[in-house]
Amino acid sequence: MLSGLATWVQEVIESLGYLGVAILVIVENLFPPIPSEIVLPFAGFVAQRGDASVVVMILAATIGSVVGALILYYISSAIGPDRLRQFVVRFGKWFGVKESDLTRAEEWFDRRSTTAVLVGRCVPLIRSIVSIPAGFRRMKIVPFALYTFIGSAVWNIVLIGAGAILGDNWDAVGEYVGIFQYVVIAVVGLALIRFALTVIKRRRGNRAIF
Repeated sequence: MLSGLATWVQEVIESLGYLGVAILVIVENLFPPIPSEIVLPFAGFVAQRGDASVVVMILAATIGSVVGALILYYISSAIGPDRLRQFVVRFGKWFGVKESDLTRAEEWFDRRSTTAVLVGRCVPLIRSIVSIPAGFRRMKIVPFALYTFIGSAVWNIVLIGAGAILGDNWDAVGEYVGIFQYVVIAVVGLALIRFALTVIKRRRGNRAIF
C-alpha cells in the first residue's frame, strides 16, 4: 500500500498535471523526503494513460530540476567560500577536516565541476547536493544551469519513460532505484572510511615527528 506521502504526490500530479510535476521536482530538490522515484514514474504512468504527453512531462520535470538546483546554488553562493573556510578553520577539527583538506576539495571540484554536476544529477542521493559545492565555488551560472539541465533530463527520461512503459506497475521503478541507492551508499561509505583512515594515518605521522 502506498504511503500517505506517495498518495499526496499522486493527487498533486492528477490535479495540476505538468505544473504539479514541476513543483514537486523543485520541492524534491530542497526536501529529499519527496522521492523522485515516486514523482517521475507516476508522471510517466499518467502520460501513458493518455492524460498528458510524456515529452512535456519530461520537460516539466527538467525545468523543475533546474529551478530547484538554482535555489540551492544561490543559497550556497550567498554563504560563499570565505564563510565555509572560516567554519572549517574553527570547527573542522571536530570532524577531522583541516583547511588543507578543504583546499584540495575545492581544487578538485574546480577541475571537474562540469563533470561533477553532469554526472551528479544522474546519481541518487547526490542529485540535489551537487548544487551546494557548485554554489560555494560560485561555478559559472550558465555551465551550471546547462549541465544541470542535461543531467536532469537524462534522469527524468529514464524514470518517466520507465513509468510510461510499466503502466500500472509504475511503482516497481522505485525498487530498482532503491537498489541503485544502496550501491551509492556503499560507495560513499567506503570513501568516508578511506578519508577517516587517511586522517588517522596523517595524525600518527605528525605525532611521530614531534
